[in-house]
Amino acid sequence: MNLPFFVAKRYFIARKKTSFISLISWISMLGVCVGTMALVIVLSVFNGLEAFQKGLFRTFDAELKISAKKGKNFICTPAFLAKLQAVNGVNTITQVIQESALIRYKEAQMVVTLKGVDDNFLKQQRLKSSIIDGELKLGGQGISYAVVGSGVAFTLGIDVDAFYPLETWYPRNNHSKTIDFNSTDAFNRLNLLPTGIFAIEQEYDNNFVFVPLSFAQELFEYGNKRTSLEIQVKDPKQIPQIQSEIQDLLGEDFVVQNQDEQHASLLRAIKIEKLFVFLTLSFIIGIASFNIFFSLSMLAIEKKPDVKTLRAMGASRSIIKRIFLYEGAIVAFSGALVGLILGFTICWLQEVYGFVSMGIVGSLVDAYPVEMRFNDFFFTAIVVIIMTLCASYFPAKRAVKF
Repeated sequence: MNLPFFVAKRYFIARKKTSFISLISWISMLGVCVGTMALVIVLSVFNGLEAFQKGLFRTFDAELKISAKKGKNFICTPAFLAKLQAVNGVNTITQVIQESALIRYKEAQMVVTLKGVDDNFLKQQRLKSSIIDGELKLGGQGISYAVVGSGVAFTLGIDVDAFYPLETWYPRNNHSKTIDFNSTDAFNRLNLLPTGIFAIEQEYDNNFVFVPLSFAQELFEYGNKRTSLEIQVKDPKQIPQIQSEIQDLLGEDFVVQNQDEQHASLLRAIKIEKLFVFLTLSFIIGIASFNIFFSLSMLAIEKKPDVKTLRAMGASRSIIKRIFLYEGAIVAFSGALVGLILGFTICWLQEVYGFVSMGIVGSLVDAYPVEMRFNDFFFTAIVVIIMTLCASYFPAKRAVKF
């Protein structure tokens, strides 16, 4: 029998002579419980937001993106594409020309990001699930079509059923440092028809317009230059390996990025926020552990005669110290266990039923996204253990001196 644990359990269950000590013990358990539960829930919400953002990126961005390390474009030849296509695991390669341009629709105008893509983009059907009006079509019968973001469509008042042309303007590449804005010859001007409207996320919806690659080539006078290449792989599990092979093949003049690296700053911000929230709530759990310190200190004073009796019966200092360490551990672990269970239950209910809504009309998700991860539960338990040991050590050490 583990004597220190048996005595600590008896102290925990038995009614204290001073009710105030019992009250502090219960407050200690409640504080640890609430802190643990809050930490699990908040971390799960941050996980859900991170996964939600990555889901949006997968709808819009390529699995792998190749761009020039210096400058905004590079020469793309058939031999260059064939070399990339020969890499094991590469499925399709989409050529991209992306530049800012002025667009006009009836009397409205705005500057947008025109993204010219080839037919491989349509074969991937990445935007198909995001089309809210019209259809996903960029060309046909010698006519160029555009798929515009919902924010752009709202600002310009675009009606895909009206067959009204969308004008695009871009300065001519005349190698002059100045542009005569009063001259129509200073700009390339091309028309195309809006055929679809997509809605993904505000950053994309308010800025992007998809056009055919040939249209972007003519408007921007790019010729065989491209701003990026987007690669779809056959097996997503092989993305790190394929990324490494392509980077070795192209050398240091190119940057090969996966979807997370294409939005590294945003994902890094989410991780930093999650870290600070973890530290803040851990500090709150630490404050709750001070109640354990006070309750054990008063319990040690109350059990002073018992300690003397145990010492007279031959109990060593180590046994006395472990009695109060176990007492603090029982109080803290009881609260932590209940907190973990409650946190798991609340997150599961939110994940399945979505009780807590975003409270935003027209949001992409109705309820707060959550995603539970084992690491969060594990590190939360570690924090509780450390705080408990720190809070229990000094009262246990003081009890030995009686």
